[in-house]
Amino acid sequence: MTRIAVVGSGYMGGGMAQVFALAGHDVVISDVTAEIAASNLERIRIETSEFEEQALFPAGATELITANISAAESIEDAVADAEFIEEAVPERIEIKHATLRRISRANPTAVIGSNTSTISITKLAEAVENPERFLGVHFSNPAPFVPGVELIPHPTTAESAIVATEVLVAGSGKIGARVRDATGFVLNRLQYALFHEATQLVDEGVATPEDIDAIVRSTFGFRLPFFGPFAIADMAGLDVYAFCYASLQGDFPERFATPAILSERIERGELGTKTGGGFRAIDPERIPELVAYRNRAYAKMTELLDELGPSPFDAPAAASGQEPAAAPASEPVAEPSR
Repeated sequence: MTRIAVVGSGYMGGGMAQVFALAGHDVVISDVTAEIAASNLERIRIETSEFEEQALFPAGATELITANISAAESIEDAVADAEFIEEAVPERIEIKHATLRRISRANPTAVIGSNTSTISITKLAEAVENPERFLGVHFSNPAPFVPGVELIPHPTTAESAIVATEVLVAGSGKIGARVRDATGFVLNRLQYALFHEATQLVDEGVATPEDIDAIVRSTFGFRLPFFGPFAIADMAGLDVYAFCYASLQGDFPERFATPAILSERIERGELGTKTGGGFRAIDPERIPELVAYRNRAYAKMTELLDELGPSPFDAPAAASGQEPAAAPASEPVAEPSR
């Protein structure tokens, strides 16, 4: 059991507190006032009970989380004895700097993570005493249900702090991935690149937002829970990707310039799975296993989507036979930057 403090008890902070508490850790939350922290603790307990009733959390989750999460009177009280501290205050550098100063003065030894989605970890580290223990630990909303976590060290983050965080994240059932401290990190660089191109398609009159969403979620987006962009490219064939880039360059020569790292691999004869290597290495003898996994995964995804049915975006209330459930007034339906 690790003693964890979560500073900032809103929906992101509360969700992370649930994750850590469900993994058996002792979690204390704090906020700008003791009253806000106490109010958010009550909200977390109510949400947890609802999630268990909906079978989104395992049986016994409410009892476990209730026992493992408490609210502190102040940030200093919350972090004083913590071994790991997660900062989850609003995405403004001056707020984060002020909070990180308080945290690091109150606890000079704990590993400190920031849940920033866009702010430079190196810049945030300027406010941290003993900054070698500091790194970005970026969960996505809703934290209890999205498995990926970006782990973002700055140039002087100690390897021991990174490894300790990796162990904590993995032990909480999440998938951690190391990312260099660069603007937007990985998640938002990719997320906003896709969104930008989607807006271009709308502006050009190629398709409506509704049809673009339908294409994304039912074609390449359908594959993404199982394979990332490099694995997908390797399975398609890197030479095929190069031909497609050449076609796109007819109208968009700069927007779709062939990436140098793609051309370099093709020149070396690394064309993807059909040659045993591209961006991702795989033993050619395992290709049948990969194909079988892919087919089984896609079939299971189809079954799941059929079971769930369309989202309220795509199923009007009249068609679904019921009024759509509203999110609580204080809960964000989505946090695009997360």
